[in-house]
Amino acid sequence: MSGRVIVAGSLNMDLVAEAPSLPRAGETVMGTAFHTLPGGKGLNQAVAAARLGAEVAMIGCVGRDAFGARLLDVMRADRVDASGVRQTDDAPTGIAQIVVSAGENCIVVVPGANMTLTDADVSSTRIDGGDVVVAQLETPIAVTERLFARARDATTILNAAPAAVVPDSLLALTDLLVVNETELATLSGATLRDDSALADIVAAARALRRPAMTVIVTLGRRGAVMLAGDAPPHAIDGHAVEAIDSTGAGDCFVGAYAAALATGRPGSALAFANAAAALAVTRRGAAPSMPRLAEVEALMLI
Repeated sequence: MSGRVIVAGSLNMDLVAEAPSLPRAGETVMGTAFHTLPGGKGLNQAVAAARLGAEVAMIGCVGRDAFGARLLDVMRADRVDASGVRQTDDAPTGIAQIVVSAGENCIVVVPGANMTLTDADVSSTRIDGGDVVVAQLETPIAVTERLFARARDATTILNAAPAAVVPDSLLALTDLLVVNETELATLSGATLRDDSALADIVAAARALRRPAMTVIVTLGRRGAVMLAGDAPPHAIDGHAVEAIDSTGAGDCFVGAYAAALATGRPGSALAFANAAAALAVTRRGAAPSMPRLAEVEALMLI
């Protein structure tokens, strides 16, 4: 299979504060640095796929403001086709307020223009059989469902993030579901923690999976596990790297997996995405941290 990666999703400006610790409720923490960086799950995944060799088209919405103009420039710089990104006067560009400490983060997202995405926005992009269509949960779910209904001849990837309940009608249109442990717990109703046993994670994913669906659960530094068809669960270990900022690592995984499918390397897609995400956490920011193809291929050889 060879085709494009079409990402429908959020575009945000990330307002990132570095701090010695993540603040608790009611606590003020003195930060050490501040950055304004391009992000949003849709943008991150589109940039990741483009840097890893795929032809990428983005569908989304930004405000007609300085943040929106900068995000459009970021996509063009990484050769992402942004002709499907609409500018609106009705809402500001989405933002994410992020606090980063010792490689971990906490995030508040204000979606703004992302939630004005409409059926008309997703209906004009051509979708071919070899394409990979990617979406998340930071834009209206009903619009994503109608996009996936148009993409029945393509491969659909739903990154069910941030954690939310997803209607069965959307899951029925999903070929590949990608979640982390928190998102898996929300979707399945299972009680899971960051250190849950792999058997518990597999059981929750198996209960969630539809007959024709592949489920991948990303496990951070522990790697990932995939359930596909009647095959036994396929677990892959994480790479030993020095984590600086985990923001966007899951998005990198999704974008890399989509790129592997679209460029005709499905057999190595899981290892490819796992390596790409490991590199992303070694750098600050979301979209700026996405690695290049040669870097990922080099890490896979180690």
